[in-house]
Amino acid sequence: MLFNSIDFFFFLPIVFVLYWFVFSNSARSQNILILISSYVFYSWWDYRFLSLIVFSTVVDYTLGLRIHNEKKYRLRKLFLFCSIFINLGILGFFKYYNFFIESWIDLFRAIGFQMSHVNTLNIILPVGISFYTFQTMSYTIDVYNRKLEPTKDFISFASFVSFFPQLVAGPIEKAINLLPQISNKRTFSYEQSVQGLRLVLWGMFKKVVVADSLAPIVDEVFSNYADYGSISLVLAAIYFSFQIYCDFSGYSDIAIGIAKLFGFELMSNFKFPYFSRDIAEFWRRWHISLSTWFRDYLYIQLGGSRLGKSKTIRNIFLIFIVSGFWHGANWTFIFWGLIHSLLYLPGFILNTNRNYTNTIVAENKRLPSFRELCQISKTFFFTTLAWIFFRSNSIGEAFNYIAQIATFENKFVYGKTLIIFPLFLICFEFLFRNDERLILNIENKYLRHLIYLLLSVLIILFFNQDQKVFIYFNF
Repeated sequence: MLFNSIDFFFFLPIVFVLYWFVFSNSARSQNILILISSYVFYSWWDYRFLSLIVFSTVVDYTLGLRIHNEKKYRLRKLFLFCSIFINLGILGFFKYYNFFIESWIDLFRAIGFQMSHVNTLNIILPVGISFYTFQTMSYTIDVYNRKLEPTKDFISFASFVSFFPQLVAGPIEKAINLLPQISNKRTFSYEQSVQGLRLVLWGMFKKVVVADSLAPIVDEVFSNYADYGSISLVLAAIYFSFQIYCDFSGYSDIAIGIAKLFGFELMSNFKFPYFSRDIAEFWRRWHISLSTWFRDYLYIQLGGSRLGKSKTIRNIFLIFIVSGFWHGANWTFIFWGLIHSLLYLPGFILNTNRNYTNTIVAENKRLPSFRELCQISKTFFFTTLAWIFFRSNSIGEAFNYIAQIATFENKFVYGKTLIIFPLFLICFEFLFRNDERLILNIENKYLRHLIYLLLSVLIILFFNQDQKVFIYFNF
């Protein structure tokens, strides 16, 4: 079931009414409804893959208790290894099996051997598997590190794993944040619900109006890049930068907003990343739940920055490459991660990667300075360049796309432009750059309602019955 679908338009109010008016007598009753609703929500795509979520839930619930109760260090470590092995094994099979087989075949073909007897499988990627797999692993890892007491309430744990607003595309929540909220009874908050509805409205605008209107142009140009001139190719690359941002952050806004409607606070996943002044700041603002997951459960476990500069550089390369590989079974994603590691390293070596940790662009000012504009433009240029590899079908195609730009041909055969929506987005988000959760929180009542009406009308006008799947559903 998609957020931008008629089905969900009826599903959400029904669950909301049942949650607050029928099942509101206890947290357990509310959690049972959340669990049932989440399973219905996920089954809407393919009920067969629901068994994977149930299996992961049972495995990590059981192993979490065993890890906590076991006194022997080796057995505790063995139970943790079982959790990681099972979760990554499921993820690896469904997401990466064919990739490894095809890469193996290509490697042997390159050295003169044919492996015609080795075949790939017709495997369907379960929606959201990369997200809920990492979420369940965070639970057992935190229990192992004594950061979290395991829950003995299976319903609460199952609700944590399958919580429908963020089940299929995040944010990837840590159990230490979400599980206590699930275990405690929630009470309705009007203010929290209004904040949630604003986020849902803004997220729908970003997805339906901006991302989905840019998608046909991006698809057309990237599929036939040899037929286009430099201006069209540059414009399509910029459009994809906004498409993927509005598509993914739009989902996160809707997920966070819906969670608020049910009394939950999810972590922020995007903090206006295209206002970043360097790559390090970009990664503190882009897909925050994933970057913090890799930081806490991989980078720090490898030694982080405590083992000297050379090993830290190794860890940085590894984290970015693994992050790229997490996005999909294609060398383009790995190369995208490699590009970002190379962009990140100069700041780390020069000790400038923390320059903008606790500040925002144009802080206490109406407009950014000329220096900040140059920094933002430079960061956006490099991230857009990297997005070309992310969007292309192969590394070779990405290089050809860039080479076609470098020809400086003037043919502009695709004249339809929608730059007004990205420009509107930039201006509007700049006004709320202090806090991404306060978007649309406008003091003037009449202006606020006018903006609500404008966004609602645009969403209705741009709504497509053949709604487009969110990009990150593929990851």
